[in-house]
Amino acid sequence: MLEAFFVLGEKNAGFDILYHNMKHGQIATKELAEFVRERAAIEETYSKSMSKLAKIASNGSPLGTFAPMWDVFRVSSDKLALCHLELMRKMNDLIRDINKYNEEQVKIHRKTKEEVIGTLESVQSLQVQNSHLQKAREGYHSKCVELERLRKEGVPQKELEKAELKSKKAAESFAGSIEKFNRAGRDFEQKMSESAQKFQDIEEAHLRQMKLLIKAYSHSIEDTHVQVGQVHEEFKQNVENIGIENLIQKFTDQKGTGKERPGPVGFEEYLSPLVSENSKKSRAKAFRIPGLGKRDKEPDSM
Repeated sequence: MLEAFFVLGEKNAGFDILYHNMKHGQIATKELAEFVRERAAIEETYSKSMSKLAKIASNGSPLGTFAPMWDVFRVSSDKLALCHLELMRKMNDLIRDINKYNEEQVKIHRKTKEEVIGTLESVQSLQVQNSHLQKAREGYHSKCVELERLRKEGVPQKELEKAELKSKKAAESFAGSIEKFNRAGRDFEQKMSESAQKFQDIEEAHLRQMKLLIKAYSHSIEDTHVQVGQVHEEFKQNVENIGIENLIQKFTDQKGTGKERPGPVGFEEYLSPLVSENSKKSRAKAFRIPGLGKRDKEPDSM
């Protein structure tokens, strides 16, 4: 990474790219938080939907042999709702961790900006010296071309000496520009190396932290999938365990009217109400006057 950003180019794009790439890390962190926040909202919605489904199951018809199965649906739906609600909470915890990292990230970037300000000044100085160098080179070459032209034309010695003096001064100016550029270049190389290393260290730490956050995201989802799988397995087992005979037996126990069967009925002869009344009178006790009964007779005198 270090060697790939030393070429100056237009406005020294190397340093600018590295600096803004560091700033882009904050954008990535905020976008990750937004992504996880959206996932948490999805899980919350799903949890509410499963709770609604559980309520529908609890309102299932209590009539018929299938009625007990609605309780299996209700329990399973309630557990799934809790699974996704727990995942939503984990996502919210992760968002807090991401935001905390973002705050630390801002502090690190602010500190780094102060530390690399010298490199920025070195970049600007090198750009200025590079501009002076180009002008000095062009001036020197121009004076050399002019001197050669005058020599070919055989101009007077005085005019030739004047041109030679200008060429010499241009050469000295060019040499001075080269020295200044090289001095600025050495300063730039040292400071750019230090800054590039800082940027690389920051990026490596940033990527490590982002991967840790993504790993936490992945583990939370994985744990929830395991829980959901367990709920589905439990649902399947509950359905298997409630056999058809059990459903029918439960219905019989709850709605049965009794096991005693009615006995045989014999023929009953019809009796007229009048005959029935006379029969009652004949069986009634005879009227008796007190003292006239056998028990009331006086005993014979001796």
